[in-house]
Parts: sequence; structure tokens; C-alpha cells
Amino acid sequence: MNKKKMNAVVTLGTGGYEQLSFREVDVPNISNGEVLIKVFAAGVNNTEINTRLGWYSSSFSASTNETQVDQEGDRKEVADGGWNEKTPFPFIQGTDCCGEVVEVFDDKYKNLLGKRVIVRPCLRVNGDKDLENIWMASDFDGAFAEYVKVSADDAFVVECDWTNEELASIPCTYGTSENMINRAVVKSTDTVLVMGASGGIGTASIQLAKRRGARVIGVCSRSKKEAVLSLGADQVITREESILKVLGGKSVDVVVDNVGGESFPELIEVLVRGGKYVSSGAVAGPIVQLDLRSFYLKDITLIGCTGWDLEVFPNLVRYIERGEIRPVVWKIFPLKKIVDAQKEFLRREHAGKIVITV
Repeated sequence: MNKKKMNAVVTLGTGGYEQLSFREVDVPNISNGEVLIKVFAAGVNNTEINTRLGWYSSSFSASTNETQVDQEGDRKEVADGGWNEKTPFPFIQGTDCCGEVVEVFDDKYKNLLGKRVIVRPCLRVNGDKDLENIWMASDFDGAFAEYVKVSADDAFVVECDWTNEELASIPCTYGTSENMINRAVVKSTDTVLVMGASGGIGTASIQLAKRRGARVIGVCSRSKKEAVLSLGADQVITREESILKVLGGKSVDVVVDNVGGESFPELIEVLVRGGKYVSSGAVAGPIVQLDLRSFYLKDITLIGCTGWDLEVFPNLVRYIERGEIRPVVWKIFPLKKIVDAQKEFLRREHAGKIVITV
């Protein structure tokens, strides 16, 4: 009996774009507790590029963009990328997924058949009390394919009038942002500084902080200022400006930063006494300068976020269905143009999300 085939982008190993192979592969078989999803759309994220590059390994210290340039045509073997266990190359990436459940293994999940769903990509494998986690598209096959299999418990039905591309913009970026804002316990009385405010994480963080009633200041390039203001930011500082000079010291309650790099020392200075710095990335460079005196004399809390709290994804579904958030889709590419999509992403000219349609 011939097995059903599908188109997918298989990441062969660490390296440049040459490691992305558009090819025909077997449709995955589901087993106990799993469902098969026909993928409609999948977002493009830093994490897929970082995993392909091996950037999570401590052997890399440059930004994502600089690492991509260095890796062009030069495969560097990295065992685990510094993420979890050994990265399962070759495998299918794609952390965001919007699609339709077309097959279930267990009868108790028949109610999911024919439903449009988004997939929770971050799995807390030992429950909410343990931070150990695995990720779709970093630890097992993801959504850069016509079909993907996932745990039925991680397929969330969403009732809304959004496009598939809009829903595919939610899982990784909004989940990561909600997790950071949740961990930082952002309140309506807080002033929140969002770095990289025009990107996927940034635009999500602005909306999610605003829905809690916080005052939000975004940092972005001068060309993105109006776009960031239109998302609800109360103030925008351009990258060409000094954050510390514009705001002054002890002026921000929470910093949401997935950028890192040279701006880090200013971020510590603008935090109030007892302020919180929260991060789940460092695209401008993971090695930063920290004056420990600024850290401990101001009673600052540094919060690292990877594993999601269990309430994060159900929260997002409620926000969507209540119309409290809405993603911005910047550009759409077909699956076979994955290289073009990632190149567009690394140009850092987008304001919102880049999405792949399958």
C-alpha cells in the first residue's frame, strides 16, 4: 500500500538557506492522543532561523542576522543549539500553525474534526510546576508542511472571523509575549517599555500590555514610528535616540526585551527601583554588559521566559474571541518560497508578521 505524500520544507541541519529543502515526504501517522491537521498557514519566527543556524549554542555570540551571513554556504555542526536535547535534524520546522483537524485517533476527540484550530507550540512536559519544556519545530516536526500531527490537547478551536494568516500570526509571538507579560505581572498602573516594537513579539506585547491598561512606550526604527503608534503605543522612541536621555532614569516599571545587544545597559538604568526586565530572546546579540550595582542597588528582577505558563494559550483564545487583540500581517509567501520569507524577515523592515501559506 502506497503511503500518502505531502509537500514540506525539511531543515537538513545547521547552516545557511541551503539547509532548507522543499520536498515530498510522508504524511505523518497519528497515534493515541494525537490529531492530524491540514495546515492552512504558518508564521515565520526568529526561533526557526535561530535553530537552523545553531544560534542557541553558546559557541555563537553575534546577532541572528550576523550569524546568518557567516553561515551562508558554510555548514557548522552544532549538536543541540543550546536549546534542549539534540536538535532532531532532518526535521520540519514551523512553530506557528493554523489549520483544520482532518483526522483523530481517539473517539473522544471527534468533536475536533472539521474545526479550524491554532496549535500551542510550547509544551510543559511535566506540568505547570516544572519548567521543562519542548517546542514544536525545535524538538519535533512543525507546520512548514501540508499536514502536521500534534497532541489533541494542544489543538485549540477558535471561533472568529479572522483570516487563516491572522490566526497563524498568534501562537509563537503572542504566546511568548503573553507569557512574558504574565510573568512580569503587568498592571494598569505600570509603564512598559517594549523593545523591537514593530516586530512580531513587539506588536503583540504592545497590544497585550495595553489590554491590561498599562502605558506603553515602543522602541523601533524611525520609519516604523507611525505603525507602532497605530497599534496603541502611547509613545515611541526611535532607535536613533538614546532611551535613557529621552526617558531619564527610573522611569519604567517593566522592560519587555527580545532585542538585547548594545542597548541593554540603558534598559537597566531606566527601570524604577523594584522594576522588572523580562526577555525571551536577544536577536541583536546575546552577550550584553551588566553593571551589577545597577541591578542589585535598585532591587531589579530579571525574568527569563521560555516555558509557557499553562494559562497562556487559553488566555489568547479568549482575547481573540472577545476581539481584544488583532495581529498585523505584513507579507504572505507560499511554502516553496520559504527562503524568500526568511530573507524578508531578516531584513527587519516588517511591521507585524510574515506568514507562509500552505
